[in-house]
Amino acid sequence: MVSDTFFDYAAHDIKIRSDLAECFNIYWRQLSAAGTWFTASERIAIAAESRAAFDCALCLRRKNALSPSSITGTHTAVTDLPPVMVEAIHKVITDQARITESYVTELRESGLSEAAYVELVGITVTVFSIDEFHRAMGLPLEALPEPSDTLSPSMYSPPQATHGTGFVAMLPSDGAVGHEGDLWINRTANVHRALSLVPNAVREWVAVMKSQYMSMTDIATMQQEFDRSLSRAQMEIVAARVSSYNDCFY
Repeated sequence: MVSDTFFDYAAHDIKIRSDLAECFNIYWRQLSAAGTWFTASERIAIAAESRAAFDCALCLRRKNALSPSSITGTHTAVTDLPPVMVEAIHKVITDQARITESYVTELRESGLSEAAYVELVGITVTVFSIDEFHRAMGLPLEALPEPSDTLSPSMYSPPQATHGTGFVAMLPSDGAVGHEGDLWINRTANVHRALSLVPNAVREWVAVMKSQYMSMTDIATMQQEFDRSLSRAQMEIVAARVSSYNDCFY
């Protein structure tokens, strides 16, 4: 058991499963430590910028435009992250359905490496998932943690990552071997592979998904051998509706 530092739901008049608080606390500690391509301070700044995207005037104008690239201006940023990172974070939050391969290439040409982009996306979507849970429950967003170390990023890239399927390099479906042997068993779906250029991003995202939704194994078996108030069918109806609302490709 991990002792809670954040996500203390006891003070709220809502019954929330203890494993959610435990899982969120673990991720907050991971967020506060150096990652693969970003320092602890940068990772927390990415999280802060993901929250600021909702109030960005430029993002709102682009979201409502037929051609977002035709709208120029400066993002309403709350950090000192490089503009290319702010652009990527805000895009993932406010207009992710219109991210294209050429857009990712433009980010790379502007100084955000492919692997760094993957870690940035991993942080952004995982923090967003936790924040959306709070919004849905009518709870205030959790305060972001302070950096827990000053270590340098590991700069690790899995040697078996290849291009071909998505906009960035990924592990092959059967490529969870060696240091990545824990990511999945045998083969897996593209949605699971999407962040695999940064294996820790997969580990962090999957752990949060397991508590909020279900594990990859449970998804594949189409059964419900875990305790939830909703049935598996009800969970899938909610998931499908949310995916449709968010213009999810899948």
